[in-house]
Amino acid sequence: MRFDDDTICAIATAMSDAGIGIIRISGKDAVSIVDKFYLSAKKVHNLREHAPNTIEYGYICDNEENILDEVMISFMKAPHSYTREDVIEINTHGGMMIMNEILELLISNGCRLADPGEFTKRAFLNGRIDLTKAEAVMDIISAQNKFALHNSEKQLRGEVYNVISELRKKILYEMAYIESALDDPENYDLDGYKPTLLTELKELSDKCMHLINSSDEGKIRKDGINTVIIGKPNAGKSSLLNIMTGEERAIVTDIAGTTRDIIEETVRMDDIILHIIDTAGIRNTDDTIEKIGVDKAKKYANDAELIIYLIDSTKNLTSDDYDIIDLIKNKKVIVLLNKSDLGNQIVSKDDVLSRFESEIPIINTSMTDMSGIEEMKQAISNYFLDGSIVPKQELYITNMRHQQALRKTYDSISLVIQSINDDMSEDFFTVDLMNAYASLGEIIGEEVGDDLVEEIFSKFCMGK
Repeated sequence: MRFDDDTICAIATAMSDAGIGIIRISGKDAVSIVDKFYLSAKKVHNLREHAPNTIEYGYICDNEENILDEVMISFMKAPHSYTREDVIEINTHGGMMIMNEILELLISNGCRLADPGEFTKRAFLNGRIDLTKAEAVMDIISAQNKFALHNSEKQLRGEVYNVISELRKKILYEMAYIESALDDPENYDLDGYKPTLLTELKELSDKCMHLINSSDEGKIRKDGINTVIIGKPNAGKSSLLNIMTGEERAIVTDIAGTTRDIIEETVRMDDIILHIIDTAGIRNTDDTIEKIGVDKAKKYANDAELIIYLIDSTKNLTSDDYDIIDLIKNKKVIVLLNKSDLGNQIVSKDDVLSRFESEIPIINTSMTDMSGIEEMKQAISNYFLDGSIVPKQELYITNMRHQQALRKTYDSISLVIQSINDDMSEDFFTVDLMNAYASLGEIIGEEVGDDLVEEIFSKFCMGK
């Protein structure tokens, strides 16, 4: 694991022209390096003479003592800083030219350009934050909706750490008790212990499974739903996409087969993110180009988490419709009986439902007056969010690494439960209990290898 004691620097704000730009420096030589070219408006050259956790107004000068820019400098003295090292932040004007000039000045005077996420990695390695809080930092930066933001904020406040730490404490207590009883049977009695342990482990197992089960919904809320709009040509698919995106994203005509390629968009409906693919109309065709689009549509439908199937309700179902239903009948499907505003609806809900093997939402819609769209939103919510578009207040596991570690923990606890049910000796329990303890430690970073740490922080943005 790379953890040098050198001093690092990076531009911490967006790499574009802006009113203000921030350059961050962290390390044991941060003060002495910046002192070489910082001139305080108070004419005090040594930054250490300024009170920590304050902001000073002054100037950045080049190596020839020419003023480059007027700045505000904040100094956070170790260990009371983000990295637990001396940290300086230079607030300069946000032009790329001036920020790069100052960055080059720092590097030429002894700083090293920080790796992606290196400031947060130092905070983790110096014990200021655990690994779940470090990951929450990047999740907050990349949050695409309110749920992702709020859940990441909970994680940053330590809610995941607290839950995992409590589980580890309980497992550690049981391991310690067993080891003590095996080493000192005169003072620690194992008679009647197995039922007590079994009750405790079932409770731990239930908590792990609850967190694991939250991950599927959490991932949907955070990352969005892979959604495919499917149907025969001229059923209204492109019109639906335009309504959902709020713009004329797809060409809409009365000519069947207009959409021949795949159109992808990400849209937000209330607090649900949909990654939508509008496909070519599915039908048997001799047109070579259109057939390629149809084949793509079938492939995307097979991989989708949600299918929105549009039917022109003013026309009878055909073999093309039956082929589509056979393709999607085992998926999460919402059927829209479109063009219901025309008043000559031929296809009924019962006609469609009889072709599916289970109950599915079937909604009368019109892309002209947008009727049925709100009902479609609620149907999506019912499928994926337990009927609630507004995020619940409980904690969700949204990190795949955390989910995998919890599954390993659950499996290890299940092995101990099985050993108890098989009336095995207590000394067999500790191996699986230790595995459960270690798996939980992977989540918070207490049982984690160098390669994983490097991989996690390599995904961070520069300057964080």
